[in-house]
Order: sequence, then C-alpha cells, then structure tokens
Amino acid sequence: ALFRKQSNKDLILVQIYVDDIIFGSTNSSLCKEFSELMQSEFEMSLMGELKFFLGLQIKQDSDCIWIHQEKYTKEMLKKFNLSDCKPMTTPMHPSASLNKDEKEEPVNQTLYRGMIGSLLYLTASRPDIMFSVCLCARFQSDPRSTHYKAVKRIFRYLKGTTNLGLCYKKSKDCRLVGYCDADFAGDRVERKSTSGGCHFFGENMISWSSKRQSTIALSTAEAEYISVASCCSQLLWVKYQLEDFNIAISVIPVLCDNTSAINLSKNPIQHSRAKHIEIKHHFIRDYVQKGVFDIKFIETEHQWADIFTKPLAEDKFKFICNNLNIHAFSN
Repeated sequence: ALFRKQSNKDLILVQIYVDDIIFGSTNSSLCKEFSELMQSEFEMSLMGELKFFLGLQIKQDSDCIWIHQEKYTKEMLKKFNLSDCKPMTTPMHPSASLNKDEKEEPVNQTLYRGMIGSLLYLTASRPDIMFSVCLCARFQSDPRSTHYKAVKRIFRYLKGTTNLGLCYKKSKDCRLVGYCDADFAGDRVERKSTSGGCHFFGENMISWSSKRQSTIALSTAEAEYISVASCCSQLLWVKYQLEDFNIAISVIPVLCDNTSAINLSKNPIQHSRAKHIEIKHHFIRDYVQKGVFDIKFIETEHQWADIFTKPLAEDKFKFICNNLNIHAFSN
C-alpha cells in the first residue's frame, strides 16, 4: 500500500509491504516525526537510508537514483550453475525465432520454469531482457532444447552485464510521454502480434511492457493500433495517479511509427474498415478528440519501444538501452 500526506507545501510518502516500510519526504522533519510515531506504537527499528528492498538494490547520489539487482543476478547465475558461462552482448540473436518444434529434444520442465520465473522477477529493473524473457515464457508447457538454449543465452547476457541498472535522474520535467510499437504476426505459433511500450515521466522511464496481443490483427496498421490502445490505457492510469499528487497533465503525446494507425485513431470514417478489432480499442479516438492524447509520428530509428517487440542487432540494442537510461553503475 502507498500512503501520502500533504503538509503545507511538503509531502511525505510511505510504502508498506507486509512488515517492510520505506518512506521519504521533501522535509526531513516529517520523516523524523513519522519515524518516532511508528516506533512509539510498534516494535520497529530504523535501518537508515534505503539501500535494499524486496531484492531491489538502491544507490543514491546527488543527481540520480540507481535501481538494480546485481546481487540477485549473481545469485541466480550461481543457482543455475552458469556463473562461469561465456558472456554475450545481447539477450537474443537478431534473427532468432522460436516456435513449437516437437522434433526437438524435450527438457526438464521444472528447471525451465524455474529459470523463467527467476528472470521474470529480474525484469523489474532490467527492461532490456523483457522481450526475450516473455518470448521464452510462452513455451513453459512443453520446453524443448531450442527454447532452453534461448534462455541460457539470456543468462549469458546477464553474466556480462550484472552492473546494469535503471537510472532515475533528478528533474523538474513533468511531461508524460508514451512510446508504442508492434511486431506484426511476430508469434510463429499463433501468428499473433506482439505489443511493446514504454512510458516516460520527464526524462525517466516509469513503466514498460511486452505482451502478445489477444486478438489476431490482419494488417500492420491494426497491430500498431492495438498497441497504441494498450499504451494509452497505461498512460491514463498514470495520469490519474499523478493528479493525486497535484500534478495535472493536459495533453499526453503518444509516439507511434505507423501513419495508418495514427490516421485510424483520428478519422472515424476509417473505423468501418476495422470492425473486427475489438470495440475497447476504439476508445483512443474519443480521448484524441477530448485532447487528452496526441498521437504523433516518430521515425523507427528513435522508436524506443522497438526493444520490447523484437530481437535487435547489438548496435541498435545498446543505443536504445542508453536512451531508456539503462546504464552501468559504479559501486
């Protein structure tokens, strides 16, 4: 649960998970008051500045806050006997393609699912492995040797990048921006498309996703349109959360690299050509007309959501990681 208290122009935030509590304020006196109040009511100890919480490591300095899982990553590599594996530069080969190949040798399901579960928790601070982990997770019911090799490559990538983490820079920029993309019919099994998106508050990425679409799109424009709908839903939720902190955002730019999808969101006449798309996706047009969203075109080279929809070559992969503020930190 997240609690907040406003005191004049100052704010204190309290995050509670079972018996762990983290709190911070714009005024140190509010922190001291809260700490004394809690210790007077409960048997609690103050651990000092936040450095570790639920497997997440936090490193703070004057300009930014780093969130990483270096310790968890090293423990995970040791758990699956991959501490001495050869490092790789990307989590997946750019031409990699996974499908259900029953001719391949089956592998231990318990081991495979354990590896996937461990990697999924790591995506909380490592968006760079989000797509590859979610892709491999689709084959947990009947994993084969090719799927196992793909998972091992992710671990080999982590071996060489244990010191990567998310950097949250100090900023007064309160803009909300969304990037969305789709890989048309990227799923080799059901021919469904994959939606990817990332959302920025100012310079910092606050959420990201990579998900196979529930419906089958018949064109690239429709696949992109469904991806835009998913991105807008997340941005709406963030917008309403920010209003609780007295941060009002009027127009939210959503950046898409498909002009047909953009036109579909703005021109109601074209909706007759896409009736088979679920009705829930058409709420975009209503919010565009209200001025809440502004669907804009962006060149594919600067579409950061690309990393959540398909495997990329090393140069582009590292370029996008850098723009997502995924950097190496120093201890």
